[in-house]
Amino acid sequence: MKRKVIAAFLAATMVLGLAACGSSGGDSKDGGSSGGSSSKSDGKTIRLVNGKIEIDGTLKKLAEMYKEETGVTVEIESMGGGVDIQGTIKGYYQAGNMPDIFVNGLAPEFANWSGMLVDMSDEKWASDTDNAYTVEGEGVVGYPYTVEGIGLAYNKDILEKANIDPTTLTNTEKLEAAFKEMDSKKDELGITAVVGYCAEPTNLYWSTGQHLFANYLDAGLDRDDTTYIDLLNDGGKFDEERLTDFAEYVGVLNEYSDPALLVSGTYDQQILNFASGKYAFVTQGSWIGATMTSDDKDAYDAAGNFEVGMIPYAFQDGIDTILTNSPSWWSIYSEGNVDASKAFLQWMSEDTAQKILVEEAGFISPFKSCTYVAADPFAQAMVDYIAEEKTSSWHWLDLKEGYAMNYTGQVFADYAAGSLDTEGFVKTIQQVTEACYAN
Repeated sequence: MKRKVIAAFLAATMVLGLAACGSSGGDSKDGGSSGGSSSKSDGKTIRLVNGKIEIDGTLKKLAEMYKEETGVTVEIESMGGGVDIQGTIKGYYQAGNMPDIFVNGLAPEFANWSGMLVDMSDEKWASDTDNAYTVEGEGVVGYPYTVEGIGLAYNKDILEKANIDPTTLTNTEKLEAAFKEMDSKKDELGITAVVGYCAEPTNLYWSTGQHLFANYLDAGLDRDDTTYIDLLNDGGKFDEERLTDFAEYVGVLNEYSDPALLVSGTYDQQILNFASGKYAFVTQGSWIGATMTSDDKDAYDAAGNFEVGMIPYAFQDGIDTILTNSPSWWSIYSEGNVDASKAFLQWMSEDTAQKILVEEAGFISPFKSCTYVAADPFAQAMVDYIAEEKTSSWHWLDLKEGYAMNYTGQVFADYAAGSLDTEGFVKTIQQVTEACYAN
């Protein structure tokens, strides 16, 4: 999962809340744009700006079903790829052409629209999910449409062949022992490396500095526990013992990763190799299931369409959660067709729409009442963690803009390359964080 972080600003009429460590940018797996339209009406038409181009057809199908059922037209405008979505929406704002519902991702994007988003706290769907986006003082301003998970993914076939029970890998020492055993049997297991971990800093900083680092912030915590993100946002402070334990775990990933990809690999190669059965584990989240069954389908078929699973990044005893959240959210513009927008989002959370979003778009539902399970390889594992309430939140979304890209991504790369040891990693992370948060 990669998302584009926007640094453009609205006109002087709009007060922005962006705080940045430096310039920021990102990659997206989406591509293309369908262009804008304007249709302010009597409430019989609403317009939704969607940031996932791959579900454009599904959303338009749902819009047609909703129109047949209610008489309300829902115009779907999908954007992705290199499109500056926030910049485009800001342009709509300046032109008086705002959509009724639009996508937001990181905290700075929500901050762009402070005071302009509808509080949806009282909506029925809001009590049916743990993944709504809440802003202090403004309430629930983000509607989740799917859930993604961050954990250590694994190939069940390889672990069974190695006689490794993934549920026993509950701390760094046990993980290291299992990795060492599998490393000694690579030929027998038919693998290139035990784990596919890439710390390349230019294009994969988001994987290390955001998603992997997110486990320091949240692994093992209740969803509303903000202990470590609060420390970080208080001038860049850390719990040094927790950070050291996390660093030791990352050191194990360094040691048993594929050396050909560790410091210079690409996302595409990392996922292809896992889909091909070359790694027992991979440091990516549930979103790679879609790639394994589409772009990498031939390789995955050839590897036997093996079952997958996910375990927590258990760098301390007692950590038993994966990190889950929506990759982005839909917000309602407070001066748009509010009532019609609320009604549509409620309908989208219910059975008819959820069945299509799960079974046709492959989404993992964020709603507890949903009983459908997608065909995605990681869907069942995600559903099980959510049902067992073994999930923590994504407070990495509240990191300062540019933190991973300009600071921590490089530190993970230096650690992987061997130019930093565990102690050096901890000290350097602290130093660059202090520098970032001093700006």
